[in-house]
Amino acid sequence: MKPRYLVLAIACLAAFAAPNLGGAQEQRPPVSQCQAIAQTIPKVTFASFSGAPPLMPAVSEGEDVKLTFLGHSTFEIETPSGIVIATDYNGWYRPATMPDVVTMNKAHSTHFTLTPDPGIKHVLHGWSDVPGEKANINLVVGDAYIRNVTTDIRFSYGLGGAHENGNSIFIFEIAGLCIGHLGHLHYELTDAHYTEIGRLDIVMVPVDGGLTMGADSMSRVIKRLRSSLILPMHRRGPPVEAFVSMFGKDFDVANAPDDSITVSMRTLPKKPLIYVLKGVQ
Repeated sequence: MKPRYLVLAIACLAAFAAPNLGGAQEQRPPVSQCQAIAQTIPKVTFASFSGAPPLMPAVSEGEDVKLTFLGHSTFEIETPSGIVIATDYNGWYRPATMPDVVTMNKAHSTHFTLTPDPGIKHVLHGWSDVPGEKANINLVVGDAYIRNVTTDIRFSYGLGGAHENGNSIFIFEIAGLCIGHLGHLHYELTDAHYTEIGRLDIVMVPVDGGLTMGADSMSRVIKRLRSSLILPMHRRGPPVEAFVSMFGKDFDVANAPDDSITVSMRTLPKKPLIYVLKGVQ
């Protein structure tokens, strides 16, 4: 074989043998630890997370997550590594420190703001501005994986009437815990919704008794989810007791002495607990 052909053949062999560097650098989407059936999850956007994780950021049992009720349907969630998340953020109820992530829904203006502080790195809308499309959120920030499940809303104050997929149930997978925020839920969930949501160890549930759903309908959702810790929110008008009265002996009920709770996989209640944080009563 002539030298120039020999060089060409070696180059071709080398090209076939070389690793696919582009593919090796792609980060695989995390697999939800909370979904009942975790199959195909859309590609995720990785933020402030290095490496190419096979599943999720590493966590260990016993790591604490702190949840603080700030007002209406806004909770501050603080992860073990210090990531701060604010739910249904409207700019009025703010964590003491700048949140890294805020989630929003659009049923009315107490659940969102179109002018959030520019210092907030991740602003997640629970709706899509493209007609006919769903909001699709898969985001890893530090030790938190955030995804959403969309539901319909029957009205939107100041933003028009019914909106298909206008609300998002945000799910936060942190330190092995599956934490859900139901947002402004207007309709009872379908089997498809429950499958997409999967397991929720902790759920934040609106208990207004009408602006979202009646106490009986909302209680059916909570009974089906069978979460270990139920945190009421979004109370307007009726007392929390109207919601609590829908539950029997299979659920414990307690009023918290303050506005926050720290919980881990290890400290989850063994029996479902409706825990009314200070400020919700």
